[in-house]
Amino acid sequence: MAQKINPISFRIGITKDWKSRWFPKKFNFAKLLEEDVLIRKIIDKRIKNAGIDSVEIERMGNKYKIAVKAARPGLIIGRGGKGIEELTKALEVSLEKLREVKDAKNKIFLNLNIEELKRSDISANIVAQNIAWDLEKRMPFRRTIKKYLEQVTQNREVKGAKIKVSGRLDGAEIARTEQLAKGRLPLQTLRADIDYGEATAFTTFGTVGVKVWIYKGEIFNKKV
Repeated sequence: MAQKINPISFRIGITKDWKSRWFPKKFNFAKLLEEDVLIRKIIDKRIKNAGIDSVEIERMGNKYKIAVKAARPGLIIGRGGKGIEELTKALEVSLEKLREVKDAKNKIFLNLNIEELKRSDISANIVAQNIAWDLEKRMPFRRTIKKYLEQVTQNREVKGAKIKVSGRLDGAEIARTEQLAKGRLPLQTLRADIDYGEATAFTTFGTVGVKVWIYKGEIFNKKV
């Protein structure tokens, strides 16, 4: 089972919490889910270079609270807070357009909070994105994944890690999958704190998928 499912989804409600927290009214679930997808898509498109680790969304009626954890928050905030104002405005306009808001009563109030990620070197999402950027620069895939695997496993908090890349690696005619692993990676253990991230490298030979698993020990008595 652990081979076929996202390790974070596998542990939701046990050691991991939901990234979106809200309750739908009657048959409004599909519309709210569409809004969540739109928010994440806009954030990924506009501030991807800042190194996004996670996006958490809370909703109460027309009030939205969005928390973004990033490795380089200064790129998002901008000079004098101009960047975060533009991003907030873009999100509000897109959401109101999707909801077809025409009066002030249904106006959306959005609170965007940018948090700095303290340890970006052991974040699976950021490691995956860095590998994808290196592959786009035509770096050899084997040397690239070996370099990042060594960097991740050098940290004392990390007990094990695995990196997998799939596609036309180094411009090969036939697509294939290659992976490197080091240390322990107990995917079936629910109390195991496993961070998972994925990214896509858009190379001249086609897309290359990158997946990263990082095992950070076990969690006991976790209250979600």
